[in-house]
Amino acid sequence: MDILKIATAGSVDDGKSTLIGRLLYETNSLKKDQIEHIQSRSKLRGFDYLDFSLATDGLLTEREQGITIDVSNIFFSTPKRRFIIADSPGHIEYTRNMVTGASTSAATIILIDARKGVIEQTKRHYYITQLLKIKKVVFAINKMDLVSFDENRFNEIQEELNVLIKSNEHTDVDYHFVPISALLGDFVVENSKNMEWYKGKPLLAILEQLPNKTHSGVETVFQVQYVIRPKTHAYHDYRGFAGKLKSGSIKLGDAVQVYPSKKTSYIKRIEKYGNEVSSLNAGENGTLLLTDELDISRGASIVGVNTYLNISKNLEAKICWMQNEELETGKKYWIQQGVQRVLAKVQKVHNKIDLDSFIPQNTSQLSLNDIGEVSIVTAEALVSKSYKTNQELGAFILIDQLTNNTAGVGFIK
Repeated sequence: MDILKIATAGSVDDGKSTLIGRLLYETNSLKKDQIEHIQSRSKLRGFDYLDFSLATDGLLTEREQGITIDVSNIFFSTPKRRFIIADSPGHIEYTRNMVTGASTSAATIILIDARKGVIEQTKRHYYITQLLKIKKVVFAINKMDLVSFDENRFNEIQEELNVLIKSNEHTDVDYHFVPISALLGDFVVENSKNMEWYKGKPLLAILEQLPNKTHSGVETVFQVQYVIRPKTHAYHDYRGFAGKLKSGSIKLGDAVQVYPSKKTSYIKRIEKYGNEVSSLNAGENGTLLLTDELDISRGASIVGVNTYLNISKNLEAKICWMQNEELETGKKYWIQQGVQRVLAKVQKVHNKIDLDSFIPQNTSQLSLNDIGEVSIVTAEALVSKSYKTNQELGAFILIDQLTNNTAGVGFIK
């Protein structure tokens, strides 16, 4: 049974935490004491219903404010599938948290308050899903109970979303639209008599049938994380390269090329968890042994002979800035792409994306949560690929040298 990772997004009070709590409750994923806690806290607050948001808002600050701040990974399952939901904050100040939650997700649920329709945060979250190349997007029109389950209101919002979608260049995304009431449960797990006009499937049924994320890129790319040299009598000549196959596949006898040196060799042996195997597929960890003794160290890439990777000290990228301090052009940061880590500096900020219109605006600075296009220069040549063609090799983070905090996340153009 596979695991589908889903990111949730939406503005403050759109009902993300309530929706997740409802899913946990309806799939019997809450323990008895959790249900009792929700019942007692709901009664204490004077509610005549169960406040399912209490199931997910774990931080004291979140409970006090009634909003989600941190990103929480929440697990639940059905007989058909297992799920991990990244519950991301909705407030504009925590856009960086949403990027973090969605970066490894195969699908996104964007919640929309039926009373408010498409707002700035809806567009912001939609843009981020497209920036991250998430191919499965579910628009959940929540709080339909507060608009009397009105079909016309649902159609109006769906039309707004269709206009938003048509303004975007990505055409290979699978979109779904579903009217729900997370509070009352309408079309979350079961059909609803309140909205018999909706002929689609409930939200959970849609999630159970979504195709999972596949490793992007058909090229064979194995990134070396560790060089194994036991230097014992039994393994005196052993030289293995442990790491992860980022994309493609690799098998015994394959001709390969090592980046950045571009030296060639052949696969002599493949090991996985200490056992010899004949092949590795994308996403699997293993150890490769080559027929030739080549100078290979941590961060090197072993690729198929027909695979072309970029080797350059100059990168053009889009980045989402995550520090409270503004991005400083010329300041040195660590850039980390996979296991590669080298010094770098942002040479120039070209623009900032207006997340209301998606139109680039001229600027020389990026502030917290801004997304813009930049030019980066690295101290050493970096092996990379466009994020559009290979997400594993096209993403990176910038790290502050002094604090070791993540300063920004980037996507190579």
